[in-house]
Amino acid sequence: MPSIDLHHKLRRSLLCRAAWFALACVAAPAWSQGFPDKPIRLVVPYAPGGSADIAARLISDEWGKRLGQPVVVDNRAGASGNLGMDAVAKSRADGYTLSLNTVSQAINPSLFARLPFDTLKDLKAVGTVATSQHVLVVNNQVPAKTVRELVALAKARPGKLSFGSAGTGSTFHMAAELFKAESNTFILHVPYRGGGPALVDTISGQVDMSFPVLSAAQQHVVGGKLRALAVTGPRRSPMLPEVPTMAEAGLANYVFETWFVVSAPAAVAQDTLGKLNQSLNETLNAPEVRARLAREGFDAWPQTPGQSDALIRSEYQRWNKLVAQKGIKAD
Repeated sequence: MPSIDLHHKLRRSLLCRAAWFALACVAAPAWSQGFPDKPIRLVVPYAPGGSADIAARLISDEWGKRLGQPVVVDNRAGASGNLGMDAVAKSRADGYTLSLNTVSQAINPSLFARLPFDTLKDLKAVGTVATSQHVLVVNNQVPAKTVRELVALAKARPGKLSFGSAGTGSTFHMAAELFKAESNTFILHVPYRGGGPALVDTISGQVDMSFPVLSAAQQHVVGGKLRALAVTGPRRSPMLPEVPTMAEAGLANYVFETWFVVSAPAAVAQDTLGKLNQSLNETLNAPEVRARLAREGFDAWPQTPGQSDALIRSEYQRWNKLVAQKGIKAD
């Protein structure tokens, strides 16, 4: 029969365990509420200087202030954004590793025969950041002064006109393919290693046209080196207010904007996702951040995680159809 001392020891042990368990139960929500307690890595799956990199750096400081921890931009370029997205998809789902990607998150699954991750299953949207328009520009040797004249020229000379892109599957490329589909024209694709070289060769006349982001083309249009025929978004841009939209220029169903989205590994906790989204949207609604984005040709676009995921799935369906129709494959 156990002694009285042993009973006391057993009782104290059980009380200690109960107290520890109660403390753990109380502390568990506090650990979640303490997120983040270290810097957050924002992976941009492209080289520095591109539109995604610019967008990330325009929001990172303010976002970090609202989270109480630095948001550190980490460029991990390669394979049309797939290397960086794969790294984030396979990272620990604790909210400390995120990606800032473009519409390529919805396009790449259709372009590449095999991807080491599934953009729809392995990544979950934190929220959208912004949209950015592209602009159809031609060099000064091209006689067309309007979109209608360009379409007529392309139909009269099928395959003789060319457009430069930032590479197969890039936003430059897909904007042009959508143009070809909507105008029922055949224009030769000339892929480059980046948007800069494509724009330089458009100016020099090596290719006839391209679809750069508006912020990259504006100075060349204003300086007379390129002629802007239409912007690709649903409304005119204050950066080139005299340039019509594609709908105004004659292609009623044409709308193309690059959008930017922050994503996390799919298994991220809902409360962590909520805190990231709330702080991101507060950042995007800050007047000084909206102004900085606007100066670079971005329109801030805060959304919920659910709205952002729905956007990615909708865009996946849209581009999957066009890629299949045109038989486009990644290099």
